[in-house]
Amino acid sequence: QVQLVESGGGLVQPGGSLRLSCAVSGIAFSACVVRWYRQAPGSQRELVATITIGGSTDYAASVKGRFTISRDNTKNTAYLQMKVLKPEDTAVYYCSPRQVTNTYWGQGTQVTVAS
Repeated sequence: QVQLVESGGGLVQPGGSLRLSCAVSGIAFSACVVRWYRQAPGSQRELVATITIGGSTDYAASVKGRFTISRDNTKNTAYLQMKVLKPEDTAVYYCSPRQVTNTYWGQGTQVTVAS
């Protein structure tokens, strides 16, 4: 049974930092491309960051230079380090590993950036 457990969300002031975690079980995590998405109220789900099997990364223009995606295959966990957070980063953040043609989704973790 595939399980994805996201954590690390919360309320943070503008300019603050958070680190999201996505613990994965039930699939070969090291063979997955992992993506983080976010969805703000009334908006479509947006791709935020990608990390490949080999560790290459890619970011949406809106977060480049502020967010860092990483993975620890020994812990079957992906991370999204977020710095210099802005109110427009407020959203539910979802982890999504993909293994070949199978894509999995976590339950999401809320990030709220407000003073």
